[in-house]
Order: sequence, then structure tokens, then C-alpha cells
Amino acid sequence: MVVAAQHSVSIVEPFDAIAASYDRIFTDSLIGRAQRAQVWKEMDRTFQPRQRLLEINCGTGVDACHMAARGIRVLACDSSQSMIAVAQQRLRASEYENLVEFRQLAIERLAQLRGLEPFDGVLSNFGGLNCISDLRSVARDLASVVNPGGKLILCVFGRFCFWEILWYLLCGDSIKAFRRLRTENDFGRSSTTTRVLIKYHSVRALQRAFSPYFMLRRWRGVGVAVPPSYLEKLAGRFTGPLRVAARLDSLFGPCPGIRALADHALVTLERLDE
Repeated sequence: MVVAAQHSVSIVEPFDAIAASYDRIFTDSLIGRAQRAQVWKEMDRTFQPRQRLLEINCGTGVDACHMAARGIRVLACDSSQSMIAVAQQRLRASEYENLVEFRQLAIERLAQLRGLEPFDGVLSNFGGLNCISDLRSVARDLASVVNPGGKLILCVFGRFCFWEILWYLLCGDSIKAFRRLRTENDFGRSSTTTRVLIKYHSVRALQRAFSPYFMLRRWRGVGVAVPPSYLEKLAGRFTGPLRVAARLDSLFGPCPGIRALADHALVTLERLDE
């Protein structure tokens, strides 16, 4: 997710503004593919064929279609109608229309899903939860629609990104270098003209917010060696080193200490019994 912010703007309009270009600037980029590959490894390890999953902040539907290709049923939701429209186009061009349903629904309105058939798991990829301040409310709503033993995979921006600190210090911008470490809300850019509020949640904060409904099972870094997406031009000039960085991510992403230096934290939780 490529984001930034302003207090008075809702999260729907900014992501409508970038929906048409999102796949080009992130999904199909070298960095986007490298980082998503790490998330897919965890998804494929955790979610199984014939399960029924909920995806929140689904964006343009890439992850939903990947899961459907493995025989998984998916209800995929996003606050942006334009993102949903792009996702539906992707679905129509696939072979999985019977396995995926796209729906415009903001994370803050997940309670509307109560009463549906319970889900076996939930995915939130690439920073959707960083647009949310009240994680406890999200945890409560998800707990009401997920089966006991169901898994949550949450990919959020990390609090301490080594690449970001190094890059912006080299550029002479200490404010951006350490922006993720601030205790107050920070901001990220979704396009050149629109902004959304961003908050950097630590893994410990996620763990606290999702208990007592969910237990932390494991977490890893995504983007330890692979840089953030705004360095795509640099990655395009050094494709060989980027491939090495992707292999290093696979190796060092789960390592305590090192994983905390990543662009994203990939957190897996499990729904506790009632």
C-alpha cells in the first residue's frame, strides 16, 4: 500500500483515486511482487482448500484470486468502490468467479457481516489496518465472524524500517527517516493529491488489541532486505541485487531482532475457543 494523509479526508476517496494505477505502481512492480511473494508463502501455509475466508482491504483482488486458485472461497471487502471495480474486472478475466465475492465494505463496518456463515480465516494485506486507530473494535468484530481455531494473517507497516531510515538519512530528511517511531499518528501519501491518516502499530500493540479473542502464533518481517515500494526506480536499476534481497527476506524474515527492521510485519493469530 502506498499512502499519506490529512485529518479531514475519509479513506474511501484517496483509494478511489489510485485504484486504476495501483497494480502498475505496486502489484506489478518488482518490489511489490517480491514482498507479496513472502505474504503468499504464509497464506499458502495457513489457509487450505475448501476453507471459507474473509479478506479485508482487498484492494484490486490479487490475493483473493490467488486464494481462489487454490480452491478457497473468499468474501473480499474494501472501502473503495473503485478498487472493487478493478477487482471485479480481474475476477471476470479469471476462472474463479464461483469462488470469490467482492463487496464494498469498510473495515469499520465489519459488524455488518454478523449472521453470515462463519469464516475459517481472515486476511488483511499491506497496511489496511494502518488506516485504523481502534484495533480493539476490529478484533471484536472479527471474533464475531471467525470460527474457533480460525487464523488471521495481518500484514501491517513495521515500526522500525531499516531501509527507510537509511534512505531518508542519506537524502538529508531526518523527519521522514524516523516518522514511524512517533507515538502520535503519522501520515503517508496515497497519491499526489490525496491523503489518508496512517498509524504505525507495533506487533505488541496488535497482540494486545486482538486479545482475548485471538492468540499470536508467529510473525515475520516482510521487506527486511527488499526495500519499500517508493524505491522501485532503484530496484529497477539493480535487479540482480533485488533477487538476492528477496532470498535474504525468506531466510531472515522470521529471525527475532532482524524481523523488526522490516518494511512490514506479517502477523499470524488464531481465534481462541469461546
